[in-house]
Amino acid sequence: MIMPVREKFVRSGDWRTLETFWNVTTTAWFQKPAGAEVKIRYSGWWFGADRQRQRLDGSTVKRLVISRWSLFTARLQIRVTNDTAVIYVVEAGNVANMPPGISF
Repeated sequence: MIMPVREKFVRSGDWRTLETFWNVTTTAWFQKPAGAEVKIRYSGWWFGADRQRQRLDGSTVKRLVISRWSLFTARLQIRVTNDTAVIYVVEAGNVANMPPGISF
């Protein structure tokens, strides 16, 4: 099942959580805003780890996969330099290619 394109308004500054997952495999795609950073933050009890940290360039679609690490809490996070709306796609499973018909 293809999930819809999602849009959220994000304030600049520290890392902001867009989505929170637990015990699932999920794929997310981002393209804009240029200069923003995206990552997955896995955490549980007293520890946490950042994975797949990437910088968006505004033209290349970036893919992040939330994996079995999500037996702990997995947070899809973004950090932007200016307050802005962020558009992204989330689909269940480890999906290699962005769903057809989806564009930013």
